[in-house]
Amino acid sequence: MKNHSSAGEKFQKLVELMARLRAPGGCPWDREQTFDTIKPYTLEETYEVLDAIDRRDWNGLAEELGDFLLQAVFYAEMAAEQDLFEIGDALDAINQKLVRRHPHVFGEGSAETAGDVKRIWGEVKAVENQAKKDKGHPEANLLGSVPRSLPALVEAQQIASRAAAVGFDWENPEQVVEKLHEELAEFAEARRRASPAELEDELGDLLFVLVNLARFVKVDPEQALRRTNAKFRQRFGYIERKLAERGRKLEESNIEEMEALWQEAKR
Repeated sequence: MKNHSSAGEKFQKLVELMARLRAPGGCPWDREQTFDTIKPYTLEETYEVLDAIDRRDWNGLAEELGDFLLQAVFYAEMAAEQDLFEIGDALDAINQKLVRRHPHVFGEGSAETAGDVKRIWGEVKAVENQAKKDKGHPEANLLGSVPRSLPALVEAQQIASRAAAVGFDWENPEQVVEKLHEELAEFAEARRRASPAELEDELGDLLFVLVNLARFVKVDPEQALRRTNAKFRQRFGYIERKLAERGRKLEESNIEEMEALWQEAKR
């Protein structure tokens, strides 16, 4: 039978369960956790949400979103214990932000296209940043609010997008491709000099340009790479299965045989 309790009631139950787990007499593991020890689990749960979406596993996604919500409630409970803030403050913050950044829905503004919405978002964000500057906030500059703890690919996406929003950008994808060739030449020169530090620097430049190319052609580089990873898993799994059918292990094969099976997998 379907549970007809409201989402608010169910969310409140989650908050109460988390408080009970952290209370004296609760769960020893939950009680000893800190903001820092929970961070790896937050990242793990984020990727599990993405994986469920990629697999179109909607029942799994519902479960993973529950785990994802738990992370927010866990942090808020620890903050409440230290009199920093409560979960209600976090909910107030996001509710107010949604209203503030959508004046075309909740106010007198208007937007006909997604481009109009991005322009409005930029204007509202500029006002917010100015308010932070007036208060001496350390993250008031354009890129200061991009967390340095983000996965590097996501950080690059956000940095590039914010710089582009104020005009620091190429004009078209062809110019980005030209830059890519330029960086490839510099990478080749770094290889010639056999400088590990220089190689790392040039490879980083290459990856950053690829992120920008993805932005220009409107492809999410994270999702593109995840798709390629899944494709590689499938094709390599095919190689492993076919070798097993021949009574052999991967290490007993050679590159010619594995390449032939790889081509079979592609077909």
